[in-house]
Amino acid sequence: MASPATTQTVRPLDTLSFGTSGPPQITDVVAEHLRLLGARSDELADRDPSGCTTLSGAGFEPAHATVTWGNPGSGLVDEATVQAATGVMAVHGRRDGSPRGLAADYSATATAVLTVQGLLAGLVGQARGAAASHVTSSADRAGLLAVSQYLAAAGADEGEAAELAPGGPPFTSAEGVLFELETLDPGAWAAFWRALEAPADAIRAGWRPFQFRYATACAPFPQVLRAVTRSHSLPRIRQAAVLSGAEVCVLRTLAERAEEADGAAPWSLRPMAGGLASSSTRTALAPSPGQPLAGLTVLEAGRRIQAPLAAHLLGLLGAEIIRIEPPGGDPLRGMPPACSGISARWLALNRGKKAVEIDIKAEADRRRLREMAAEADVFLHNWAPGKAAELGLDADDLALVNPALVYAYTSGWADRLPDAPMGTDFMVQARTGVGEAVRPEGEPPAPSLMTLLDVLGGLHGAEAVLAGLLLRERTGHGVRVDSSLLGAADTLTGPALRRVARGENARRPAGFRHPLPTADGWIAPSDASAGAATAYDLRELSTNDALAQLSAHGLTATAVTTDLADLHHDARFAGSISRDAHGAPAVPDPWSFA
Repeated sequence: MASPATTQTVRPLDTLSFGTSGPPQITDVVAEHLRLLGARSDELADRDPSGCTTLSGAGFEPAHATVTWGNPGSGLVDEATVQAATGVMAVHGRRDGSPRGLAADYSATATAVLTVQGLLAGLVGQARGAAASHVTSSADRAGLLAVSQYLAAAGADEGEAAELAPGGPPFTSAEGVLFELETLDPGAWAAFWRALEAPADAIRAGWRPFQFRYATACAPFPQVLRAVTRSHSLPRIRQAAVLSGAEVCVLRTLAERAEEADGAAPWSLRPMAGGLASSSTRTALAPSPGQPLAGLTVLEAGRRIQAPLAAHLLGLLGAEIIRIEPPGGDPLRGMPPACSGISARWLALNRGKKAVEIDIKAEADRRRLREMAAEADVFLHNWAPGKAAELGLDADDLALVNPALVYAYTSGWADRLPDAPMGTDFMVQARTGVGEAVRPEGEPPAPSLMTLLDVLGGLHGAEAVLAGLLLRERTGHGVRVDSSLLGAADTLTGPALRRVARGENARRPAGFRHPLPTADGWIAPSDASAGAATAYDLRELSTNDALAQLSAHGLTATAVTTDLADLHHDARFAGSISRDAHGAPAVPDPWSFA
């Protein structure tokens, strides 16, 4: 391969070309991201049912990727059946009390981003001396990754800290306007509701389910709180938010998002100023096709989901992950439910990482962190906007000690919306029309209480870091990469926004991806079979008999997973779900390399 220091490139895939075929829900996103990263399209002639992507050029051996919906014979043939089997429908449906399909192609979108990750990782490995690789990914593994925290909690040693029961935002004003409420502070929560004259007992009872809705995907707070907001105008509600320190965000439509969309890529990459610099010399472990990042070090200063998941994926690719935690350790280690005394959800994203406690408020510890960054390959964080610069730990600061560093920031908004609210999952969903995209026509919009964007944002974060590492290998410069929940939302809603641009209805038709009840559970027809399947009354048949009846009529369907603990024994994922050293359920790696 050409020397990284002499290769002229602006984007990581400049001068490479690709061809792709397969399910358009997956490969269209793959193609879009490869183009945005600089590759030229050399489309394959046919859309093969099993996806195949080839990326080649610039002195690299061709990198190949294969993608499938699921294991052969599993019955997983499209987005609907994957959502049903992996538990996505069960988690998304907790707010409503029964399984519901996401009207957006969530599993396919996640699979596409993971596929691009695999291709980028293979090229990074090649640039570092590894052989060319063939990466395989599948939508069922992407779905399992998306529910991994909920699966971990279902297999924990204790029960949930908050009730799993129907309920949750959004709220409605007196004018009938739907809005999201957000605060991470119990004092602000109480002050907001007191300003609206809510009953004290309802305020107290509502905080815990609201606080834990990120973990449980439901929020059964007292119904009186809904009546309270319906009795007040939106200006009064906004005033209560301002006075309390809470935030509200009116649910935007997909049409409104289409009008303001800037067409930006879901991430940005900026080569750092200064002279050429070689990569880190810490290469005790040699890269291989299966571990293309072996020998690289990632410092992760992340909280909650987005940045920790991005680092987790980089760790699965062979990098050493060192978590930067506050004195006393990450408080989320103690978030119930636990396995062997450690939060099962925390383990789902952080198992296998090393940890170093750093007080970023202390100059001596910040100096220590700079020294660690001088020896690292990647520094990844999701601090509040402006905090890194305030601490002297922004990209330009750390480039002074390590010109070859890939500096990665995973944020809520990437400074793309000047009037943006707090950059949390549900607020970004509300602001970008995701609440419409995930619900079919005829249903009130509602952001999913499954953390869709935190997970997809974490996937985008890992994709951006891998693109940055490849760009570093090709140019010799350190790189700043930025990704965001906004970028993830735009990727997820892309098909709906394009329907808006064509003058079509942005939302899917009424009843889209609604599972069908049986005598002992639920089944989900494939999207292609759904219309015909609704003609059959399956409510008095067992799930197995209902599936057999549909199959006899040439229709495809699969059983809906309603208890995530059952995934351990589900033949559709035979042998793929294991337990870690703490006894917490662990989903399989989202890709494999050969």
